[in-house]
Amino acid sequence: MIGIIFLILAGLLLIIAELIFVPGTTFVGVIGLLLTIVGIFMVFDDYGNVAGYWTVAGTALVTILGIVYSFKSNSWDRFSLKSSIKSKVNDEDIFSFQVGEKGKTVSDLKPIGKAEIFGKIYEVRSKGEWIGAGQEIQIIRIDSKRIFVEPIK
Repeated sequence: MIGIIFLILAGLLLIIAELIFVPGTTFVGVIGLLLTIVGIFMVFDDYGNVAGYWTVAGTALVTILGIVYSFKSNSWDRFSLKSSIKSKVNDEDIFSFQVGEKGKTVSDLKPIGKAEIFGKIYEVRSKGEWIGAGQEIQIIRIDSKRIFVEPIK
């Protein structure tokens, strides 16, 4: 009986871990669900229908109480992101740039990275090639808010 209880509790803990620590992977949650189901089926098989239905009811009750408690106690707030990104890529007015103007890469362009142009840092793109940090670059095209560059040889 202790093994069955362990299976059900381990399954529930894995489902909670899926929700809190590894969201989106579903692997841990599926394993938890399978462990819980196997534990419940073992109760039905070993102890009969009455014990099986009581186990299903108990498991459902523990699950519901756990969810209600977690929402009432705001325990999810510890795991949620409190801030948001308000900025946009190249938010400044880049329309004053012209093709042919020069700058210097601040980070590697793989093919996207950062470059300093007129003393400010902008996100720039190469034509697909890798450009190392600290290289001189020039603007070859401006499309919407994207700045395309190539290295100066």
